[in-house]
Amino acid sequence: MKEWTREERYRVLQGPEEIRGLYDRIQKSVYRQRYHVQPITGLSSDPNGFALHKGVWHLCYQWCPWGAVHGLKYWYHVTSPDLVHWQNAGIGLKPDCYYDNRGTHSGSAISRGDDLVFFYTGNHRDEDWTRTPYTCAALLGDDGRPHKLEKPLFGPRDDHSEHQRDPKVVWNAANETYYIFIGAQTLDKRGCVMVYRSKELLSGWEYAGELKVPGYEAFGGMWECPYIVNISGRDVLIFSPQYTKLPGRGESTNHNVYFIGKMDYDTLTFTPDGPYHHLDYGFDFYAAQGAASIGDPDRAILIAWIGLPDNHYPTEEEDWEGSLSLPRELRVKDGKLIQTPLPEIKSLREAEVPADGTLPAACELEVACPDADFDLNLFTREDGEGGLRLHYDGARRVCTLDRSGMDKRFNIPVGERLEMPLERPLEKLDVFVDRCSVEIFANDGEATFTTHAYPTPREFHYTASAGVGVRVFPMRASVTDEFVV
Repeated sequence: MKEWTREERYRVLQGPEEIRGLYDRIQKSVYRQRYHVQPITGLSSDPNGFALHKGVWHLCYQWCPWGAVHGLKYWYHVTSPDLVHWQNAGIGLKPDCYYDNRGTHSGSAISRGDDLVFFYTGNHRDEDWTRTPYTCAALLGDDGRPHKLEKPLFGPRDDHSEHQRDPKVVWNAANETYYIFIGAQTLDKRGCVMVYRSKELLSGWEYAGELKVPGYEAFGGMWECPYIVNISGRDVLIFSPQYTKLPGRGESTNHNVYFIGKMDYDTLTFTPDGPYHHLDYGFDFYAAQGAASIGDPDRAILIAWIGLPDNHYPTEEEDWEGSLSLPRELRVKDGKLIQTPLPEIKSLREAEVPADGTLPAACELEVACPDADFDLNLFTREDGEGGLRLHYDGARRVCTLDRSGMDKRFNIPVGERLEMPLERPLEKLDVFVDRCSVEIFANDGEATFTTHAYPTPREFHYTASAGVGVRVFPMRASVTDEFVV
């Protein structure tokens, strides 16, 4: 694995010609996906700036152009008319100001009238590498690209650590006030959310205080990517706690969780109805962000990074890594969060192929589950051995997934075996396979499981226990992978 120097990781991209050769080489990878957003070159991580504006979906991702390494971060911009077909639009934000000289870090967007406004964290570092985070904004221009405001909206507070980032903007109609939720860390290294408020979107911001979540005052060492949304009258708080291990999650110290409860904007208190839940039970799911301005009070649209901070993946050898999940529809049903793939994704289905044990590189599987224990094994060898193995224990109502049988193993110290618990018996699975990722939706969105998987040429087979019904639909490409910088 390449060892990157600081100079290499924080090199400024001077022009498209510097990465054209890298792009051409990456296009030959067998792991380039067909219907997921992925980096044009280098590394993609957190989704940013996700919003619907004048009939167009805008989405950015954290991007390091040079290779599969976390270094100087840009925003790369993609657009879609339907959340299924995506086009590359080029660099969205680049680190070219004093206040973001070492990266345009994560943030959000909101559509207001004729304006689409992006909010991001400017990562400034001094010569001694001391970090100063700024909360910044940009407006979408007539040229289709974001243009930064001349100055940050506000700087950091010294009563918290330097970890202050990922602004999420929320409009609260009840008191006609905008709020910015910022992932943060206290001076004694506890995770929290800082809250700012203003009557105007681009001025007048004042610090309102820390978000209070009773019972979770010492939960993790940093809360990244906070997101709050009201769905059908219920408030949902989503965030990514870091620097902590959680029960049943192996050695991972990065997670994505949610609460359902009630948000009081006067007291800045989110009161959960119960304990936290994992947003996704898979190995590789993080930094989920909801789309702004969708105009539907009964659902939200969410997308996440298929990957985790500090983890490493086989495509690093090809100088690229990462992708974004399928957009998910969130609803609240019987006090529970339900996550389903968008109905529009079905439009990518090609004609159904025989369920003969051959696994297309990009496909959707509809799995009807028996009322009994069973196994479903993906990416096996022709003899049925190895692969990504799913076992369902009906007595416990738990799916166990184990990827240790695949030829390409990775992140072994973090763990290769995880469980996905269910509240009711497993009746169906919807499985999306796309060359190097697998997304599993159980019982119409009761629980989900997302993982990377990198099959070798001999691993495109699957097996299923007797009584398991499998329908196989190859999937058409929907993401243009054009060289646009």
